Amino acid sequence: MTTGMTLQGWTLILVFTALVLALARPMGAWLFALYEGRRTPLHRVLGPLETGFYRLAGIDPGAEQGWRRYALHMLVFNLVLLLFTYAVLRLQAVLPLNPRGLAGIGADGALNTAVSFTTNTNWQWYSGEAAMSNLSQMLGLTIHNFLSAATGIAVAFALFRGFARREAKTVGNFWADCTRVTLYLLLPACLVYALFLVASGVPQTLSAMAQTTSLEGLRQSIALGPVASQEAIKMLGTNGGGFFNANSAHPFENPTALTNLVQMLSIFALGAGLTWCFGKAVGNTRQGWAILAAMLAMFLVGTTVTYWQEAAGNPVLHHLGVAGGNMEGKEVRFGIAASALFSVVTTAASCGAVNAMHDSFTALGGMVPLVNMQLGEVVVGGVGAGIYGFLLFALLAVFVAGLMVGRTPEYLGKKIEAREVKLAVLAVAVLPLCILGLTALSAVLPAGLAGPLNKGPHGFSEILYAFASGTGNNGSAFAGLTAGTPFYNGLLAAAMWIGRFFVIVPVLAIAGSLAAKKHTPETAGSFPTTGPLWIGLLIAVILVLGGLTFLPSLALGPIADHLAMISGQLF
Repeated sequence: MTTGMTLQGWTLILVFTALVLALARPMGAWLFALYEGRRTPLHRVLGPLETGFYRLAGIDPGAEQGWRRYALHMLVFNLVLLLFTYAVLRLQAVLPLNPRGLAGIGADGALNTAVSFTTNTNWQWYSGEAAMSNLSQMLGLTIHNFLSAATGIAVAFALFRGFARREAKTVGNFWADCTRVTLYLLLPACLVYALFLVASGVPQTLSAMAQTTSLEGLRQSIALGPVASQEAIKMLGTNGGGFFNANSAHPFENPTALTNLVQMLSIFALGAGLTWCFGKAVGNTRQGWAILAAMLAMFLVGTTVTYWQEAAGNPVLHHLGVAGGNMEGKEVRFGIAASALFSVVTTAASCGAVNAMHDSFTALGGMVPLVNMQLGEVVVGGVGAGIYGFLLFALLAVFVAGLMVGRTPEYLGKKIEAREVKLAVLAVAVLPLCILGLTALSAVLPAGLAGPLNKGPHGFSEILYAFASGTGNNGSAFAGLTAGTPFYNGLLAAAMWIGRFFVIVPVLAIAGSLAAKKHTPETAGSFPTTGPLWIGLLIAVILVLGGLTFLPSLALGPIADHLAMISGQLF
């Protein structure tokens, strides 16, 4: 393999970006219909089912909720789901659909996994095919892939209503939002998606193993299961939890170049659509396009850096006469460009799926996925979580703009006052406090230092990446950290819960505060929030906050690792 970036690689990146842009409006239009509670073509078939759910649960979908009630119902719903999944995993050995007779999951491992899937993180300390029964995968885990994604979109809808409504006391109905998103979007889309994956060679069966004979004449047992159904929502819902330990590097999860492209597109599809939906909700689609432009600008810079570093390869090996890019930890079916692109897509979108091992990336190539997570994965981001995380930075950006021109900040006709700024800072501060605090703790305690595979700055990066992934609800791993211990299972469970719900509650509080405000008409002195200046300010605020907060930790990890590599030292 030759060193350097290729035309084929750049074509893939540009075609992918163009397809994301093309998907934004149609996906956004469907989301907007659900946001408004309007009928869709699927209502004729699924409408009676929705009505039946409401009657069974005693819910009036037209009864609006204030932000506190919305938040309370959301928290209770997710807590009940967590306890349910914990019970399923603990009792796995005595439950049906366990053809391999797998034992139940230990207490700390079951808690970590239940929290992981409840929070849309899907961090996996275990090997899926060796630890989880078909029932655990389908009932305990896949159900969360749908409902955690629906929760994120519901929270985004509530925040959209905060901006769109005037002098209102409510932000919607959590149960109606969550049900409609699941029933009219996630389920039908994943049904079609799963059929495509089955046609492409992804298994969908309740059988335990396939017996085959290798080229060497040896008998081999290959794990099977209901893979396609989990794979579809894993990607579309930006979950990332793989049926197999190798995740999307496994040929049964991601068999071809076409499935690889479709998986990447599905990771970004709903996040991109929500930007257009937001613009439509506030009455100006240019607002949504401006947000998407800022997201894609940061995405393309990150992809360029990762592709450049991985294509350049390891200078230590070059000095030894081994030419070529860095193919360590990558599937030959995909190569460097598709692996670099996938790594940026999945960490920009809080998905956690991987088709290459990030621990084997070059130091700076692996730093980009890490930075994506440290910035809160607002570059498209997780379904719902990406757009509401980005809007937190938008509030801070208009606050900064207001300070510069000496007037009260305004955004979309709403005055941004002390309450909104304090709540936004509180939500944004969750990431650094949790990531850096727990990393520091793990880097000095013996139980934490027992985890990294490598020493020096690369080992530090493995710890830092784990807590960035957990707190950012991403779920991908550097793959060099032994995290399946009570110490890491406990700390990462805490990080995932804090990173999810300690952000969502302030977001809903902001939604309630904004909904109650009057609308302030734009004047000649209003700061424009649709043009290049606004896009540049958004990017600058995100990068400056992230740079000031996380640069010291990056200097101790991937930057030090890179400087050591170019001087001939490897870890």
